[in-house]
Amino acid sequence: MNTVYLVRHGENTANLTHEFSYKVIDYSLTPKGVLQAQQTAEFFKDKAIDEIYASPLKRAHETANIIGQAVRLSVTTMEQLREVNVGDLELQPPTEENWIRHNTIISGWLTNRPEVSFPNGENYPQLLQRWRSALSQILEGKSGKNIVIVAHGGIFTIPLRDICSNVSLETTIRKTQNNNCSVTIVELEMQDGLPTGTLRDWALCTHLTGEAANFVAGNPYPKHYE
Repeated sequence: MNTVYLVRHGENTANLTHEFSYKVIDYSLTPKGVLQAQQTAEFFKDKAIDEIYASPLKRAHETANIIGQAVRLSVTTMEQLREVNVGDLELQPPTEENWIRHNTIISGWLTNRPEVSFPNGENYPQLLQRWRSALSQILEGKSGKNIVIVAHGGIFTIPLRDICSNVSLETTIRKTQNNNCSVTIVELEMQDGLPTGTLRDWALCTHLTGEAANFVAGNPYPKHYE
């Protein structure tokens, strides 16, 4: 079994503007985001980390590099770790109407409509396959490793129940916000060709203090997100 730390990236401009960001929209960390990454790096100094992986988006890769400097490890970039592919929404303004469209699709994925796709984007089975592919490459042939993966709230949150056997959407994922630089800890291994395991801790933020703990809401219209 391997201990995998899922780290959401630090704050970036899109968190403040609420823009959709998959590939075209790609901002660096804000000063607060850098501070969050630095405090997260301190959290990992005594965790005997063996490997660090990151999404290619700037906010994730910059967060991972700050952690890597603290634990003296290089970062491996993986294309599969990008945020949810929202397709045409990425080039649309972050209006309430567009956020309702986004939230309706995500709500469908979490209930009984996993096949619904973002316009020219992906559906839930495609997202799950992408995430499983990334985890399979990371975990293959490994046991007893401590691994950090720095990526995004969507790809960490939505498929978690299909990776970990003890995840409940109501009591875990929907109960606690997955804030910038939160750390989710899972125990994972490969079983029958699939990454499988259990959730140990969800969206920990106790390592963040002061201004770094002044979080921006990830969803500007949560009343439309069920």
